[in-house]
Amino acid sequence: MKAKEIQELIDFISNSGLAEVKIETEEFKLSIKKYSEAPAVKVETVTAPVPAQVASAPAPSPSAAPASAPVTEDTSKYVEIKSPMIGTFYRTPNPDSDPFVSVGDKVSAGQTVCIIEAMKLFNEIESEVSGKIVKVLVDNATPVEYDQPLFLVDPAG
Repeated sequence: MKAKEIQELIDFISNSGLAEVKIETEEFKLSIKKYSEAPAVKVETVTAPVPAQVASAPAPSPSAAPASAPVTEDTSKYVEIKSPMIGTFYRTPNPDSDPFVSVGDKVSAGQTVCIIEAMKLFNEIESEVSGKIVKVLVDNATPVEYDQPLFLVDPAG
């Protein structure tokens, strides 16, 4: 199964309302859990034949949530700067430089906020909105997916 097919499957599952899906074929095992503490996608290559099967579990009920759920910040007033591609996220133009933007910095539309490396090409990612950087959502030098939020921007800032 190719990476694009796996990503499409993940997107389909996230929109379907299923909490968990397991797929096993002769070539691989795929397990996706939607509502765990940390997102988990596991793909294994299988050497022995395994019968194909798909299993799913219902989403957990609200009463199953932990009693001490973390308090979440209201981010609805912020605009996300999202990754336009799959690649590796870099906050700096090179290891010895300062980040393009940091929390509290003001950005304007068209300003470079990061670099995403894809297939040995370094692509400058520009902000589509003006405002203040409220949060950096991705660690430096980590893989990112298409349409993954990278920054939160307060357009009123």
